[in-house]
Amino acid sequence: MNETILVTGATGNLGGHVLARLQAAGRGVRGLSRRPPAEPGAGEWSAADLSAGSAGLGEALEGVGTVVHCATDGRTRQGDVQAARNLVAAALRGGRPHIVYVSIIGVDRHPLAYYRAKHEVEQLLEASGLPYTILRAAQFHDMLHFALSRAARLPVLPVLARTSFQTVDTAHVASRTAELAVDEPRGRVADLPGPQTLTMTEMARAHLRASGTRRPLLPVLLPGRVPRAYREGLHLAPGPVPGSRTFEDFLAGAPAVRVPAAARKPRLRAEHSRPRP
Repeated sequence: MNETILVTGATGNLGGHVLARLQAAGRGVRGLSRRPPAEPGAGEWSAADLSAGSAGLGEALEGVGTVVHCATDGRTRQGDVQAARNLVAAALRGGRPHIVYVSIIGVDRHPLAYYRAKHEVEQLLEASGLPYTILRAAQFHDMLHFALSRAARLPVLPVLARTSFQTVDTAHVASRTAELAVDEPRGRVADLPGPQTLTMTEMARAHLRASGTRRPLLPVLLPGRVPRAYREGLHLAPGPVPGSRTFEDFLAGAPAVRVPAAARKPRLRAEHSRPRP
């Protein structure tokens, strides 16, 4: 319990919240990211690129009893998987710490490539021989806030027809993750959806009210496996779980628009990025 807790993706949305909660609880904690934060007083830090290989991971894992794996990369289909492979390999060489992984509800049944990569990481941890805990959470409020903010730039705001979400507050997920980080390995734990199940139309109306914007809504029925999976609710838990901020409460705080990992632009392969002769 007195060993250092390493938080990967510690400059990100979820990772930053987890790091702050563990620090506030007086835990020995070390952040890990590609680059250390620029601001002073950030605490103990290691710099390593999980997707690039093992460089720096050995040092980052020294004295570590638990790794909270929050780092995620939606820019390539296999970005998360390769990062997890590198982390697991380094953990097997260096102390076999408890890995706490934050995944997404429904990744074992939803066809979205980002979700399928999350499920592959889960399977990798389960087969690794390392002690692990997997928490599946719903989509964060920030994700729908980003999507609706982009859509509201149009004269008519399109929304996915017959599609609902159980979005959850990032800080609430971070609190639960920090609890699991100081507990014994528990395998797969109960899913963590938000406190409401809202249609995208209801969420769009709440977004427009909070921003003081007027737009007509246009429900759209998109073709394909991924939109159909959302309509079928493959990303939903059996029921919402009360206890955290609702989407409306989140919007009332006038949050900044954050680009979620799944919406980042894909990396170009080196051979495609070279200028042609």
